[in-house]
Amino acid sequence: MIYVWIKAFHLIAVIAWMAGMLYLPRLFVYHAGAKPGSELSETLKIMERRLLRGIINPAMIAAWLFGIWLLIKNPALLHEPFMHVKLTMIILMQIIHALLARYRRHFAEDHNIHTARFYRILNEAPMLLIVIIVVAIIVRPHF
Repeated sequence: MIYVWIKAFHLIAVIAWMAGMLYLPRLFVYHAGAKPGSELSETLKIMERRLLRGIINPAMIAAWLFGIWLLIKNPALLHEPFMHVKLTMIILMQIIHALLARYRRHFAEDHNIHTARFYRILNEAPMLLIVIIVVAIIVRPHF
């Protein structure tokens, strides 16, 4: 019975993490067009910091902890090809997370070097990874 509760909390954490991962680059799109030091820029800095520190980071930590707990409870999953795909995509998602945190610091210091178009394209990466992860978990195609 505990396993399904762990899985539920894992999924809730993943949903919160992904919501933030999809929203933060969108804020960057608007921020890239804002004049440094402007009221809009300063407001976006606050929103980005709160989103990253208050939602994205805690949700990511919870997703990892519940996911590891699920693997501890069912280590046979580590031998499944779909899990290898999922873990690879999660590592890529973690890299994107780190990049978003870095870009947030750049905006906080008024040192952004990327265009709004760059952030629009980056905004698609988490969604692509989510699609691959969900298909791997639900469909479990033979790789």
